[in-house]
Parts: sequence; C-alpha cells; structure tokens
Amino acid sequence: MTSTEKPRSFYARFLKRPLDIVFSLLGLLIAFPFILIAGIFIKIDSPGPVFFTQHRIGYKCKTFKLYKLRTMDTGEFDADGKKIRDRNRVTKVGRVIRKLSIDEFPQFLNILKGDMSFIGPRPLVLRYLPYYTDEELKRHDTRPGITGLAQVNGRAYLQWEDRFAYDLDYVRNVSFCMDVQIILKTIKSVVKKEGTSTIRPDGLVDFDVYRKDAKQR
Repeated sequence: MTSTEKPRSFYARFLKRPLDIVFSLLGLLIAFPFILIAGIFIKIDSPGPVFFTQHRIGYKCKTFKLYKLRTMDTGEFDADGKKIRDRNRVTKVGRVIRKLSIDEFPQFLNILKGDMSFIGPRPLVLRYLPYYTDEELKRHDTRPGITGLAQVNGRAYLQWEDRFAYDLDYVRNVSFCMDVQIILKTIKSVVKKEGTSTIRPDGLVDFDVYRKDAKQR
C-alpha cells in the first residue's frame, strides 16, 4: 500500500471543505471591487472578454471550467501563422494583474462551487491527462488549489518531476498546519513579488511535450 492510500486526516475529511466555503464567500465579497476595477482596465487595454475560462482537470480527474481574469491578448498566432509565445502575449494591464495575483480572484467562485480548494495542487489542462503515470494521477486525489506546496517552493521554475513530487507530498500529508504554512508563504511571496510570474522560463516546456520528448530519447 502506498503512502497516498493512508486514511485522510480529520481536517481533510471534515474541516477543509467548510472552511473553503466560508472563506471563498468572504473572498468574493472582498475581491469584487478589485475584480470590477481590473475588468475595466482590461477592457480599455485590449479587445476581448474580461474573463478567461478554460477546462481543467479537477478532483478525481473530473473536468471543470476554471475562471481567471484575462491577462493575455486573445490572438495566439502572428500574421505568418506562427504561435506567439505566452510571454509575448501578456498585456500591460495583465502584467500588473499577474504581479498582484489579482487574476486568480475569480477562482473564489470555483472554490465556492466545489471545483477547487484554496490549497492544493494547481489544476492543469486536459491534454496532459494521458501523460501522467499512475502515481502522478494521485495528485488528483484532493481538490486542486489556487496555491499549493509546489507554488511556494518554486512555482513556474520547477521541473515537472519536482512539481509533481510536491503535489504528491501534499496529498499524502495534508493538514491544517500545512495549509496555514502554505497560505503564509503565499502571502509573503505576493507581498515581496517572489516567483509571482506564471510564465515559465525559457527551457521549461509543456508537460505533454516534455513526456513525448522523454519517450523519444
């Protein structure tokens, strides 16, 4: 029996979800004026919708629609038909919104709906699903989060194996104390603007591309 199969803690079974509901409601009330102001600037800055939505892999590998404030231009390809790199699509307003992590505020609605938690592995895109190992799939044994153990230990700069190792460590050992520590570290990172970029540095590729390349070696 692997360590991910040990009984879940009292906190994980009975307290984590009610706390998510209470604090997501409070979060939505507090975040609403920030979302409204950011939305106005997004519309002024670039054409397109205020919100970005995308289907992601959630709890027990079920899909859900994730909500974020849009921080990129809507066009993915240049005049020659070449795909534009994400870092070159981020708008001026989007760059500020990302620095302040305001783009994540609409996910309070995902938490309230039960799609997500405040703390957990980040939900990734659907096309990655066939490339997980059986062990890596266990990262979906808890609700995905706005922030998590991997995010406070490197975020966009982690290699895929390291990110998943942190995710699995969280799933195995989730506790109230761990969640509080992650929240405090997240607040510190946002305030100090440490590792707040969600654009991966050069050399780090999408997970599906990474796994395909690994199989070809």
